[in-house]
Amino acid sequence: MSGNVVVRFEEVDFDFGHTKPILNEAGFSVRRGSKIALMGQNGAGKSTIFKLLTGVHEPVDGRIIVDSKLTVALAKQVLQPSELELSVREYFQHAFTDVVYDIDPKIDEVLDVVHLEANKERLLKTFSGGQKARLLLAHALIQKPDLLLLDEPTNNLDVQGIEHLEDFLKNYSKTVMVISHDARFLNSFTDGVLYLDIFKRFVEQYIGNYTDVVREISARIAKERRENVRLEKGIKERKDKASFFANKGGQMRARAKKMRVEAEDMDEAKVEVRREDKTLPPFTIPFQEDLSGMIALFHTIPVIKGGQRKEKKKRIELRKGDRLLVKGPNGIGKTTFLESFVREPTNFADVPKQVKIGYYAQDFSGLDYEATVFDVLKAASAEHIEEKIRATAARFLIGGDLVYKPVHTLSEGQKGLVSFARLVLEAPGLLILDEPTNHINFRHLPVIAKAVRDFEGAVIFVSHDESFLNDIGETQIVDMGAL
Repeated sequence: MSGNVVVRFEEVDFDFGHTKPILNEAGFSVRRGSKIALMGQNGAGKSTIFKLLTGVHEPVDGRIIVDSKLTVALAKQVLQPSELELSVREYFQHAFTDVVYDIDPKIDEVLDVVHLEANKERLLKTFSGGQKARLLLAHALIQKPDLLLLDEPTNNLDVQGIEHLEDFLKNYSKTVMVISHDARFLNSFTDGVLYLDIFKRFVEQYIGNYTDVVREISARIAKERRENVRLEKGIKERKDKASFFANKGGQMRARAKKMRVEAEDMDEAKVEVRREDKTLPPFTIPFQEDLSGMIALFHTIPVIKGGQRKEKKKRIELRKGDRLLVKGPNGIGKTTFLESFVREPTNFADVPKQVKIGYYAQDFSGLDYEATVFDVLKAASAEHIEEKIRATAARFLIGGDLVYKPVHTLSEGQKGLVSFARLVLEAPGLLILDEPTNHINFRHLPVIAKAVRDFEGAVIFVSHDESFLNDIGETQIVDMGAL
């Protein structure tokens, strides 16, 4: 990494009240032209770092020094209501303070990076959720800022889209900071890592890509543990000798005292071994009791082509163990189809009345943001037993007082884990998953994939994550683009 320092955190403290500390004397620096990955457990404060950099949050203590000439652009997560009435051209024009008269080639360039084709006169409100996410990413890219901040940029990109973005970032001459759970994506272009330690609430800085850092941390932990084992052995030996000499009395008591002092010195020399992120333990999504036979029989599938919704005839029967993969290009209406089916399943299929549908929405729209996590899970539970609800939340790493916090205070990754906890308590017969890997720590994905694979009921799912798709294994596919 070369270049002058453009961002520096000096002993920065930040919290959301006394009950939710995030950073404690955090310090790091970012050099011009570097490509930095922000990593850490869900809720560690990665997005908070971005908000501190853009001025949305102010530090409680410490200093954040940013080069006065530095231009910063953040790929936002949602469009504002006022932006929905803009055309594509108007939206990108608003990325600049001055009018750009020949903006169309610039728009074409960034839309190609995010793998999206769009008429420049088209209104933003007509795009699908996935397409809007790509527009938000492109809006940051078109500004070509000195510091580009990307928060989970691959979430709504297909394989080709991710490859286009990788090439863009490899060739981007300015500074990039990115939050992502995609290890392969991070390895492709990053040269440094900022690791937010959720336990100590400070930032560790490393040189190298994700794989380099994991290897370095693992080696350090192993070394620290070996040293502590050696010290523990020495402490025990000296304590045993101290007891032996103390019982002898006389001059031996001085030897005993010396042994005790040596044991105390060795105890102080022990180091606190860095704690790793908590990994989601294995879990099971229970299948609805007393359910057999057909779970759903589809007659039509709605698709969106040319901005028009059309009903396409398609017979698909789902029974226990079936896995239906819904695929198709962005804008074809995959999310719209799943949402519409959850609201009114009989509009598209014959579904027995007793079938319970468990729905994981990619934007977490099924969660009441103002309710506490406990109340959200209580509403999903048939038994309403507090101990069971708390235990289920804790299994999904939502422990302690966090279970009584409003959903809107959680990180995106934590909202995803709450959504899975809710499915466990619902015990559905039909599971519908819309991009369930978005925002989820990649360490958790194999555990989640196994739970979905082992679910006894039927599953309908949309995902661009190849590893996740391979781990689940579909039994049927509906390609909405081919209908």
